[in-house]
Amino acid sequence: MHLNRKMKVLLANKFFFPKGGDAIAFFTTAGLLKEHGHEPLFFSMEDPRNLPSPFSKYFVSNKDLEGGGAGRLKAAADILYSFEAKKKIKRLIEDERPDIAHLHNICHQISPSIIDALKKKSIPVVMTLHDYKLTCPVYTLFQGGLACEECSGGRYYRAFSNRCTKGSAVKSAINVLEMYLHHRVMHIYERVDTFISPSRFLLEKTREMGFGGRIVHLPNFVDSASFVPSYSFEERSIVYFGRLSREKGLTTLLEAAKGLDATVKIIGEGPQKEELLEKASRDGIGNVVFLGFRKGKELHDEIKRSMFAVVPSQWYENNPLSVLEAFALGKPVIGSRIGGIPELVRDNETGLTFAHGDAQDLRDKIKSLIDDAGSISGMGRRARGLVENDFNQAAHYDKLMGIYGSVLGRDGE
Repeated sequence: MHLNRKMKVLLANKFFFPKGGDAIAFFTTAGLLKEHGHEPLFFSMEDPRNLPSPFSKYFVSNKDLEGGGAGRLKAAADILYSFEAKKKIKRLIEDERPDIAHLHNICHQISPSIIDALKKKSIPVVMTLHDYKLTCPVYTLFQGGLACEECSGGRYYRAFSNRCTKGSAVKSAINVLEMYLHHRVMHIYERVDTFISPSRFLLEKTREMGFGGRIVHLPNFVDSASFVPSYSFEERSIVYFGRLSREKGLTTLLEAAKGLDATVKIIGEGPQKEELLEKASRDGIGNVVFLGFRKGKELHDEIKRSMFAVVPSQWYENNPLSVLEAFALGKPVIGSRIGGIPELVRDNETGLTFAHGDAQDLRDKIKSLIDDAGSISGMGRRARGLVENDFNQAAHYDKLMGIYGSVLGRDGE
């Protein structure tokens, strides 16, 4: 479906630099809209790492959620309902008059207060779900190293009982209060016209956990033309690239790496880095190398030199861009059988799956693919083909316009 006129689309995300998959999806959506003649408007948070934007004058002030004293109290209040964000987006709306708003990750630093401002001006709102924040106070449905669904059915108080927010009673209490305020008192998310879920798993799990809003499935996409594939490999190595944090299953990967006749390259930064370095040193895992942060061509070249990528997550991954990017580079993926990963990693077709958290199963799958190196090229070609056919820009744009059209009350051409 194509709308019969070009639109001003207000895109909101709390980070205005490529901090993670949600921010990258935010920017790629903006680029896609611009390519088709629409005008993206931006709303975000001030940060020295931000990309330049003529809309930065509307951005909310930087929120230090780790600070103390009065700043901490102000940040806590803004998590619940940011009057600053509501006031500033109202100015942006009045100045630019958007046709529709497309929200991404707005919780905490911006808050859903902006939904009130948008609906007061009768602007249709869609929102892409990048995590489980609609049903989980801490986004991840992950607690104590395991998938967790204790807050199912709106039992948000369980996050306080378990100290789910960084082990802090105070921070957990704020997140629990936030959930009850937004869902039980204000019903603020009921004002969003349509939610977009990049994975079928997230859509189904969000409904199963008790959320009743309208959700449609639209996976992420990659511009395959910007990824030059390599179906061969230059070194006997495998690669992980992404955030270094507990839910990503990197401890399992280190355990699986023991005794492998291959180098394991870990690319990225994150809060678990020191713990992982210590484990590798303590356990004498000499075939693991930590390469730090990489991006662009430098990252692509590291991946292309490798045999395949590994995504060992232990949380309910959504529609991970790391898998799609590896595929676009012609590399199969060994991924854990959890969340949305099996929607992409298809056994013996685009890679292999293993039982999440099971280091022996992961080691066995890695060894089997290394030992059958002749199959890597074929899997890589099928992975690249999957991206080109099912996760391309044209298909994404057409379905996105259909979603926009449905909430705008239009019916096509």
